[in-house]
Amino acid sequence: ALPAYNQHMMKTRRSTGSTCLVELAQFMERHYATTMSYTGAALPQTACRTETGDFYTYSISAGPTATTFTLSAAPQGKQSGDSCGTLTINQAGTKSPTTAGCW
Repeated sequence: ALPAYNQHMMKTRRSTGSTCLVELAQFMERHYATTMSYTGAALPQTACRTETGDFYTYSISAGPTATTFTLSAAPQGKQSGDSCGTLTINQAGTKSPTTAGCW
C-alpha cells in the first residue's frame, strides 16, 4: 500500500507543479502585454511557488528574448524520482514532456 500511496503523492505534486508553471506563463504574458517583450521579466514569488518549493525549482530557461521564453519546473526532494522529469512550457503553450499523464 505504501508504494501506491507514494506514487499517488508524486502524481498530485506533479499536477500542482504543472499548474504553477501555467500560472507563471500567464505572468510572462502579462509582462509581454505591458512591455511588448519578454525581456526583463522575472518570475514572481507566487503562493504556488511557495507551496511547491520543496518539490520543484522554477526557472526561465536560457533567459527570455523579446519574443520567446521557456519556463521549467525541475523536480527536487521527494519529487526527484518522478518519471516525467523536468516540466517545461514556452510562449506558444507547448508543454513537455508529452508523455501521457505528465501534464
